[in-house]
Amino acid sequence: MATGIPAFGNLILCAVLACAGYTFAIAVLAGRGRSELLPAARYGTYATCAFVAVGVFGLAYAFQVHDFRIRYVAHYSDRSMPWWYLWTALWGGQDGSLLWWSFILSLYTVVCTRSLRDRLSELQPYILATLMSILMFFLVLMLFAANPFATQLAGVPPDGEGLNPLLQNYWMTIHPPTLYTGMVGWSVPFAFAIAALATGRLGNEWIGAVRRWAVFAWVVLAAGNLLGMMWSYEELGWGGYWAWDPVENASFMPLLTGTAYIHSVMLQERRGMFKVWNVFLLCLTFFLTIFGTFLTRSGLIASVHSFARSDLGGYFLVYMGGLVALCAVLIVWRLPQLKAENRIDALLSRDFSFLLNNWILMGMAFFILIATTWPLLSEWLRDETVTVGPGYYNKWMVPLGLVLLFLTGFGPLMAWRKATGSYLLRVLVLPCAALLVTCLLHVVVGPSLGYPAYVESDEIYDTATGRALAAVYAVAPVVSSSLCAFVFAAIAQEFWRGAAVRVKRRGESPWVALFRLTFKAKRRYGGYIVHLGVALMFFGFTGAAYDTEKEAALRPGQSVQVGGYDVRYDGSRMEADPNKRMVFSDMTLLEQGRTVDRVAPAKFIYTKARGQATTEVAIRSTPKHDLYLIMNTVRPDSGLGTFLIKVRPFVMWIWLGGLVMFIGTFISLSPSVRELLGEAARPALARPRARSVATATLLVALCIAAFVGLWAPLAAQGQAQGSSSLHAGSVAIKNPTERRLFPRLLCQCGECQRLPLSTCACSWADDMRAEVRQKLAAGMEPAQIEREYRAQFGAEALAIPADEGLDRALWAVPVAALALAAGGLFWLARRWARRGAGELGEPRASVSGHAMDAYDRALDEELRRLDRESPR
Repeated sequence: MATGIPAFGNLILCAVLACAGYTFAIAVLAGRGRSELLPAARYGTYATCAFVAVGVFGLAYAFQVHDFRIRYVAHYSDRSMPWWYLWTALWGGQDGSLLWWSFILSLYTVVCTRSLRDRLSELQPYILATLMSILMFFLVLMLFAANPFATQLAGVPPDGEGLNPLLQNYWMTIHPPTLYTGMVGWSVPFAFAIAALATGRLGNEWIGAVRRWAVFAWVVLAAGNLLGMMWSYEELGWGGYWAWDPVENASFMPLLTGTAYIHSVMLQERRGMFKVWNVFLLCLTFFLTIFGTFLTRSGLIASVHSFARSDLGGYFLVYMGGLVALCAVLIVWRLPQLKAENRIDALLSRDFSFLLNNWILMGMAFFILIATTWPLLSEWLRDETVTVGPGYYNKWMVPLGLVLLFLTGFGPLMAWRKATGSYLLRVLVLPCAALLVTCLLHVVVGPSLGYPAYVESDEIYDTATGRALAAVYAVAPVVSSSLCAFVFAAIAQEFWRGAAVRVKRRGESPWVALFRLTFKAKRRYGGYIVHLGVALMFFGFTGAAYDTEKEAALRPGQSVQVGGYDVRYDGSRMEADPNKRMVFSDMTLLEQGRTVDRVAPAKFIYTKARGQATTEVAIRSTPKHDLYLIMNTVRPDSGLGTFLIKVRPFVMWIWLGGLVMFIGTFISLSPSVRELLGEAARPALARPRARSVATATLLVALCIAAFVGLWAPLAAQGQAQGSSSLHAGSVAIKNPTERRLFPRLLCQCGECQRLPLSTCACSWADDMRAEVRQKLAAGMEPAQIEREYRAQFGAEALAIPADEGLDRALWAVPVAALALAAGGLFWLARRWARRGAGELGEPRASVSGHAMDAYDRALDEELRRLDRESPR
């Protein structure tokens, strides 16, 4: 079979395209009144997806048998690679990743088709047609622009080029598939939205059907982003977990808009509001997944993650233009049926907090979109390339993120429709007290513990905007930690109030009441747990303000003190395998004279990668901080080693917060025991003890799944080692001025992806840092050095665009957008509030018929009654 794999693979791709086209046509006919064709469309869907699976396993087989006639196999594998890397090489490059994307979409399509066998018969044809159209687009890409089965033109090489060393690690097996699964997952909610618009069935039937699909896609996309952060932190070796890289942004934008949808759709379910907005959000989220794929695959924007420039850009532009036109026509056509049934009644309400939450999320997504594409816009408009680096993103995203964190705790405290003054006073006392106490402790005790409330921040440019952002950034740590306490207290209060109702009304013990409360209203309390996870992650992000680093040159037996540790260098050793040579530095970590760990940062030199060297970092993680060790050089004659040691506070809380967030999502998504076991289980489950045992079993299973999915890879981090490219990671910063200046100046060696001088370790960057240090020593101001650097190398040499000329729009547009958004938002809300002021009463019944919503309404009433009966 090996001799026929290329031809067989191309035949399979043609078969998939033909079968998908047939299924699309049959499904459209079934939707236009030929309902007898619907079974044929379903069978066509199964056949199409089966062909995709055959194609994927055919390419995987080609990797395993080293069929180097296939160009993709020769570029991303070699004979020395173990079988598991041969399998993961399937998605290591552009062509194979498109086939893998199609395979994941086919899995979603099969599950969706099976789940709709006896439901939503009018929507089914258009759902299947939409999914087939997406699959057809990717098949066109593979057949005409990025064929994974294309053969070599210059003969068959005896061996392959091998997989990029950065991808030869266990993260390659879990991060890309997870991220792809999350991105592709939004295809199903999009297909539901298109089907609802095409048929005019725009009630809450399709909203209820799409909820679990949307939440599942959201949580998997969130997991993909978090795993990417862990990969960056452990494998890229620069000591960070998020760099605002264009490819990172491409997966983050749909996560933001998807989060907005999951929140705003609750208002449609409860009160028939935001119908147009929710359809728009689903369409936008799917569009952003395609747009992100376009950014990654086209190679138009420089990124350490992106693929080389290709001919795919034209195909994507045509497809995205068609998506925009289709969605716009369908939404405008159905506008009369998408009219809201209610309006926001008051600014102090959960309804309005959800609206504000949506605007913040959309503002963040819009800001990231503009900043990510600004280099392209600059090149098209004035033929000059610029770079937008992390410093620019952080100055804007930190204040927006803090507002979002506040809403995470404030929103759940609000009553639906309208919150009275007495109600607000009662629910805000505890969270506000927690906020004030935390702020006071941070100001009084924080400096003595190494966590001052005010962190010195440089002013980016001498403008009002720059000064305001610098001031916010300087106090961000104390604001963030105080808001985290606010969120913790708010969520704890909500759980306590709900459990108190059950204790009082049903005589249950507090723990039993808390457990049953959570699983009686899984969406509500699962969402609260998600909010708790988000707050934990923000607490971890706060630690970045207190990062410290130290460079040391040590001989064997010498040690250096950093972060409460004595780091002792014990010596170096060399090992080798068929793929690489490895130089290790054995180091012992001592705390108060007691050995707490032994680690071994290293350098790997890969023979198949033309001698490419990678830096393997060593990390010791504790709840207080991470100790991050990088080996710069080791001299074989004297054993002298130079090391860069970083202390990063609270990083573990980011991963722990992610774990809590996923557990909350699983609880929210989890079906009831009756749904899992069917009607036959109803008599047995009628007994309270049986229900409790079954629910507890389900919870344990969910927790185990979450642990295996996220925490198991993290468990190895105590001795984690990660790799960085030749250019990244090993740079010593000697003073605060360098810390402010070097991240703004980008390496211009021509071989790296324009890394900042604060992280690029190539010889060109070393020489430039020495030159900049000489200028600083001579008394030159950092701003003048920046201007000279730009004049010498161009605008793209600066990580933060200057506040002048066309680049001034990058500073002015966000300010104008925020002002217009805030004004428009409050004008609209007040208009709605005045219109509905005379109609306030008891909350209307939920538009959806879910029992979960009925329980939420009953609990709201019980909580209000308890508040009235409690002594003031």
